[in-house]
Amino acid sequence: MNYSARMTVLLGVSVALVQIQSAQALTKVEVSKVAQTVTVMIQNAQNPHDSGSGIIIKQDGQTYTVLTAKHVVQQSPTYKVMTPDKQLYPMVKGFIQPLPEVDLALVQFKSVKSYGVAKMGDSAQSPAGSASFVAGFPGTTQVRSQPEYYFTSGEIAANGSRPNKDGYALAYSNPTLPGMSGGPVLNELGELIGIHGRAERAERLQNSRFRDDIAVLKTEFNYAIPINTFLSLTPQLNNYLALKTSSTSVTSAPKADDFFLQANAKYEAGNLKGAIADYSQVIKLNPQNVNSYFNLAVIKEKLGDKQGAMTDYDRVIKIDPNDVDAYLNRGNLLQEAGDLQGALAEFSLAIKVKPNRPEAYVNRGLVKYKLNDRQGAIADYDLAIKANPNYRLAYNNRGWAKADLDDNQGALADFDRAVQIDPNSYLGYFNRANIRRKLNDDRGALEDYDKSINLKSDNAEAYNNRGLAQNKLNNARGALNDFNKALSLNPNFADAYYNRSAVYLAVKNRSAAATDLRTAAKLYQQQGRKQESAKILNSVWQLEKKK
Repeated sequence: MNYSARMTVLLGVSVALVQIQSAQALTKVEVSKVAQTVTVMIQNAQNPHDSGSGIIIKQDGQTYTVLTAKHVVQQSPTYKVMTPDKQLYPMVKGFIQPLPEVDLALVQFKSVKSYGVAKMGDSAQSPAGSASFVAGFPGTTQVRSQPEYYFTSGEIAANGSRPNKDGYALAYSNPTLPGMSGGPVLNELGELIGIHGRAERAERLQNSRFRDDIAVLKTEFNYAIPINTFLSLTPQLNNYLALKTSSTSVTSAPKADDFFLQANAKYEAGNLKGAIADYSQVIKLNPQNVNSYFNLAVIKEKLGDKQGAMTDYDRVIKIDPNDVDAYLNRGNLLQEAGDLQGALAEFSLAIKVKPNRPEAYVNRGLVKYKLNDRQGAIADYDLAIKANPNYRLAYNNRGWAKADLDDNQGALADFDRAVQIDPNSYLGYFNRANIRRKLNDDRGALEDYDKSINLKSDNAEAYNNRGLAQNKLNNARGALNDFNKALSLNPNFADAYYNRSAVYLAVKNRSAAATDLRTAAKLYQQQGRKQESAKILNSVWQLEKKK
């Protein structure tokens, strides 16, 4: 992301830094209550679906000052602030003050009501492994139609002394959602230690049948700008808090957390070898850094070094026997290698470690499916849905298992739910179209194939299957166009040649039909489908015999 960094006159903000030498940590519920009293939603007045979060850091009479991420307030000149009691206030007109060189901004609103003000913490005192809490208001979706306060817990993964681009130097494991940018990161005392603003998204492994994610790779750390960075940019705060700054520039050697943050940035930029070097430096400085071993495994897997990845996942589990993601990814490696029983054991271990993790049930269900245990697969998908009623993949995969057991109506209901959860998934429409065609609803199937293709225009199977529906509805021209498109995307698509031959036969083009049948037979032979190849060659012989 590119953020502007224009220089401005900063607002003087008097904030009390509460130094608690022997304060007792709050419970998770208590921290959430603290966060809820000071966290606000910042909404684009011109586009209510464009929203972010912020935290109240000052009250001056009826004027409240909110600290947020700069990119939250860059899309519009006017915003509204929704306070903890869900009251909407217009932002003070023309008051959006971006801070220089960092992804931070100050905004204000006015209210006669009394709202909480965040307590400033010392972000330098939150080392890797300490508790972290993030709050905010995720944006609305098909599932979340109304903005709701959201609170997650995790732990600090790295606290760098050398900030990366735009001031980000805190990394943490808390799950976050779009719309939480600008929200607070709190320590276990309920003190503000950072402003959340960036999130890595987990990569997904693909499966040829289901063509969707089957295991999460834990590279999805979230990032914040430390509150100390904010304080250092405001001289008024420095004077008030008596924060001392060195008069001479002192260059210190980078610590493990600096290499970790640097490695994550290189990974995001696609510099995998550079990331490997930096993660290796982390391990050299801190041999027990489990996240570095994990991310090394992810990169090695990406580079095709499956054995190296497995070795690093083994190290993760040796350091932390409860790292569920390591079991998930180790199981997935075994599954790819064809060791289904080994994969089944790994996913079962993941479930033992964390019984409420839906991905583990989906992964194990997929292995059972491959082992022809359809009922066992459905039972695992049921458990995944129980753990997460909005888990699209569980409905998707359960739908296929039901279809294989000829429960077509049950499959249709599952695919309907998958589409409802994520109306932007090409796979949901593709799957529903296939089951509709199986139920002889070719017009309904045609509509779903259209939607799937609109979302993903390079899916050869969608064109092939739509061609079948077109042919059944006596639209030979549309069917030929679809088979042609499927073959342009995948010239080795044997089924598409075979299906196109049937259309050519229907329109009395025997020569073209025979050519397609020969090509299909050759490809089936190459792909090990010898029975289909022999059957097709016999069809060619019969066809030419009639000439």
